[in-house]
Amino acid sequence: TVERNLRVIMTPSMVETFVGPYRVVRLLGEGGIGAVYEAVNESIERRVAIKILRADHADRADVVTRFFNEARAVNRIAHPSIVQIYEQGRLPDGTAYIVMEFLEGQTLTQRLKQAGGRLPPRYAIQLAWQVAAALSAAHAKGIAHRDLKPDNLMLVPDPLGPGGERVKVLDFGIAKLAADTLGKESAQAIIGTPTYMSPEQCRGADEADEKTDVYALGVMV
Repeated sequence: TVERNLRVIMTPSMVETFVGPYRVVRLLGEGGIGAVYEAVNESIERRVAIKILRADHADRADVVTRFFNEARAVNRIAHPSIVQIYEQGRLPDGTAYIVMEFLEGQTLTQRLKQAGGRLPPRYAIQLAWQVAAALSAAHAKGIAHRDLKPDNLMLVPDPLGPGGERVKVLDFGIAKLAADTLGKESAQAIIGTPTYMSPEQCRGADEADEKTDVYALGVMV
């Protein structure tokens, strides 16, 4: 399990778990391919989120490549509305991980549930404008997200943002990096979240480009 992967880096005398200089504080969430932990580098008081790939995916080159693609894609874009990734690496047992910006806020999914499924039009437009700006920056670098949905949008406090909040786009793990063979999947692969997938994405990953993100944003709006 992910928990066992973390314990690999502990010695019997240690009572805490570390990933490099980061002390793991708590589990934030788990998904199909891994888990995310809150951690802190106490020497500089930096809080981060560490995403760790499940051990049973460690030998799958396509999954590991997709996992590390997130770090490469995000750092190529370097936009304030896209979650920042600081580093990537492997635990002693070979398990892949990435160290990300720690965000305090709500996903758009959570906000919509609180609001009864619909946001005020003015606020919805502000959020959509921020997401569109982030996507525009990604597309200018030849990167398509391909899994845009409310779960992958985090709303965080920002006094300078429209309405006092900023949208952060998360999870570029299945991003398609143009002219990059490491970012390509089989033409037959179906990758994404069905509710937000464009018709061409449903036909296969190789057909999904920047327009797929525009389609997903339209569905959310």
